[in-house]
Amino acid sequence: MTLNLLMTGNELMSGVTVDSNSALIARLLEALNMRVGSKLAIGDDLAQICAEVERLAGLSEVLVVNGGLGPTSDDLSSEALARVAGVRLVENAEALAHLEAWCGRRGLALNAANRKQALLPAGSVLIPNRVGSAVGFRLQHRGCEIVCTPGPPGELRPMLEEHILPWLAERYPLREPVVITRFQLFGIGESSLQELIRSGMPDWPADVELGFRAGAPLLELKVSSFSSRAEDARRGCEERLRAMLEGYIIGMADTTLPSCLVGLLAARGERVALAESCTGGLIAALLTEVPGASRVFEAGYVVYANRIKERMLGVSHETLERHGAVSEQVVREMAAGALRESGAEYALAVSGIAGPDGATPGKPVGTVWIAWGNAGNIRARELYFPVARKLFQTMVAATALDLLRRDLLGIEGDPRYLRERRVPR
Repeated sequence: MTLNLLMTGNELMSGVTVDSNSALIARLLEALNMRVGSKLAIGDDLAQICAEVERLAGLSEVLVVNGGLGPTSDDLSSEALARVAGVRLVENAEALAHLEAWCGRRGLALNAANRKQALLPAGSVLIPNRVGSAVGFRLQHRGCEIVCTPGPPGELRPMLEEHILPWLAERYPLREPVVITRFQLFGIGESSLQELIRSGMPDWPADVELGFRAGAPLLELKVSSFSSRAEDARRGCEERLRAMLEGYIIGMADTTLPSCLVGLLAARGERVALAESCTGGLIAALLTEVPGASRVFEAGYVVYANRIKERMLGVSHETLERHGAVSEQVVREMAAGALRESGAEYALAVSGIAGPDGATPGKPVGTVWIAWGNAGNIRARELYFPVARKLFQTMVAATALDLLRRDLLGIEGDPRYLRERRVPR
């Protein structure tokens, strides 16, 4: 089955909006063993949209058109599809009822601009949108099923999951089972992971697909099989990967470092307190994004200035003078102060040089000290992230969370990044 994508919108062409929708569509299609053949992004030009829909319809069994279903004059998908199919735009009673209900829930009057969204090509099949005002629709042209979807990702995803994917699964049933497992990893780079797998599993089976998706801070490793005969091989590969990558696997699917740590602490009935300098509260923000964080997150201290480190956490003035804010001694005292002031069982503390200035002899931009542990065992290590300021903060926050994760799980030995991220001397 040939499926292609047509993404529309001037904002895509100007770079104001990054096209994440095509990635979402492609990723969700994997479970149906369907892949995107091609994708094209164009602006809000009626003639161009018509021309590309006509062309792609001749090349596709399914064409997904994304964007252009809103209430404004530059939303042109319905008009373009009606022109291409040679039908009239008509007011769809079901779409109008949806708009009236949507406005009613918000205490809004249904105006002429919104009412435009009820105009659909005659004969099209409505696709419900439980989030936004714009319904989707599909119609056939030249033997191609054309599916029109809204642009906002928060509307597109539920429409895909609840309506479009089930319809595709029924329309194009799988002949073979598709199983995709996603491992979320931290602390190992893409090339290092590839080499580790190549050397540790040189007999990787041809009918099990391996995929990598690098990101900051996590790396996703995807293991896929697309036939019943490959199932045993896939399960064997997964078991060997789990054993080989035990210390680096954060979890599966959409697991994150914060959600992993919240889960671990909640299972133990314990809490964490944070003492942040160079990350400016980022670690606290990441933890509190996780539902249920209130059970484990006790307090966060953002102590940027030295006098605040002294006043809020009891860091010694003498320690700061002798060793500087970015030092093992200071982060240890920050962690101890966070434990003492909050009463939490665990603490994380970070102090570093995010740049672009602030370097001192022996402490280049990118230097950070991280302390973690409980009152009986606070540990501290120095790392080096010579990257842009925002990425520095992201990686420091992630590393701090990971060090405490490893501690709670009792994972022995240093992770690779403690060896690889040493400050040059």
